[in-house]
Amino acid sequence: MLYPLPVVMVSLADRDGKPNIITLAWVGTICSDPAMVSISVRPERYSHPILKETGEFVINLTTRKLVYATDYCGVKSGRDVDKFRDMHLTAVPASRISAPMIAESPVNIECVVKEVKELGSHDLFLAQVEAVHADQQYMDEKGRFCLEKAEPIVYSHGTYFGCGEQLGTFGYSVRKKTKQESGFRGV
Repeated sequence: MLYPLPVVMVSLADRDGKPNIITLAWVGTICSDPAMVSISVRPERYSHPILKETGEFVINLTTRKLVYATDYCGVKSGRDVDKFRDMHLTAVPASRISAPMIAESPVNIECVVKEVKELGSHDLFLAQVEAVHADQQYMDEKGRFCLEKAEPIVYSHGTYFGCGEQLGTFGYSVRKKTKQESGFRGV
């Protein structure tokens, strides 16, 4: 019941260089120093043995514009189709690993698997972040990445949702309020 979740497209390539994309919602940050992430993948998925053999993948963030491709890459198998070709996605070389990145994604996170935990229905791949790429069109004048401009999507119980309005920022509940924010109406 821990929903909604970010939904991402994970790109990878087998030892022969054949690329594939798998859509995942069980993905997360697990450590900041060193930067590490996790992905959970069912052993019967086409991408699972590729991940175990190569130990490399790219997490590609998804957007409203990518929702159709995101769904397609989650329901079609790389055994049967070329997802890059079918969804008109552009595979671009990563800077530190062999797995390709998806050019249309606003953020690409290159990862190297450090450990695999067999848990039952899914295996948990613990990976170190090797590089992060952000599309410059989403950077503000202060160098902050503005993912909200890319219209990110989330997944909840079989449904994709766009992200809504900003409701607050970290620490806003304890910051000193201005006179206007606290409702002060001077005399």
